Amino acid sequence: MEVFEKLQELLQRENARFRVITHSAEGSSARVAEIRGTAPGQGAKAMLCQVKGVPGLLVLAVLSGDRKLDFKKLGQVAGGKKASLCPAEEATATTGCPMGAVPPFSLWPEVRLIVDPQLIERHEELAFNAGRLDTSMVLNTQDYLRIAQPLLADIVTD
Repeated sequence: MEVFEKLQELLQRENARFRVITHSAEGSSARVAEIRGTAPGQGAKAMLCQVKGVPGLLVLAVLSGDRKLDFKKLGQVAGGKKASLCPAEEATATTGCPMGAVPPFSLWPEVRLIVDPQLIERHEELAFNAGRLDTSMVLNTQDYLRIAQPLLADIVTD
């Protein structure tokens, strides 16, 4: 089962308030936000990272699409030193998603989910690519928190 189908099944089973939007695959998050009818900051940017000092740990860092990840903060929150992006091949092999389409859920047991609280505090709904570059979901923020159960921590640059 593809990531999109797993995610849709999970959200339906949990009675989440969400909608699916199909669109052309775009390289720009600003363009995708425009197509979705959402603000760029509503975009839940998910980045698969590894942490120096914690071998084998993979972290899915999720933050607002208009913010930048602080790799040092992420590494410290995860119990190590500094984080770095996983190589694209490893990220795709782990998640089954193309780069830019990883959803803000840890659907993989070896991946720890850490979300910047500003994403949650700023918006009633989150928007994200749902395992595909041509398919997005817009999900109620409280439903996201209830279902994903992420660790909330400041992981963005000031």
